[in-house]
Amino acid sequence: MKPMFRKKTAFSMIELLAVVTILGFIAALIVPRVGASSTLAKEKSCFHNRAEINVAIEMFYSVNGTFPTAITDIDTVDVFPEGIPTCPVTGVTYTINATTHRVQGHLTSHP
Repeated sequence: MKPMFRKKTAFSMIELLAVVTILGFIAALIVPRVGASSTLAKEKSCFHNRAEINVAIEMFYSVNGTFPTAITDIDTVDVFPEGIPTCPVTGVTYTINATTHRVQGHLTSHP
């Protein structure tokens, strides 16, 4: 006698559609958060770079008795072996404010 029901060996189209819909929904929630995390990481990296350069400016002042007029005046080989970094958010080179003797970047405070 033949069995009335076949043994199920594959997923139905409805099951596959449900899985794809759920994965699409999860991706729609996660992708914007990854982009925001990347921006925040760049902003924190900018803040850290500026803090390190400000330390190098203070060290320059303690050794020479004057503040540097440009970032290139600072010997930052120990701090930045690959050279003075640029702002990771804008790609612009950091500059020193002549009045405050602090590094200027795109941010004025910690993010």
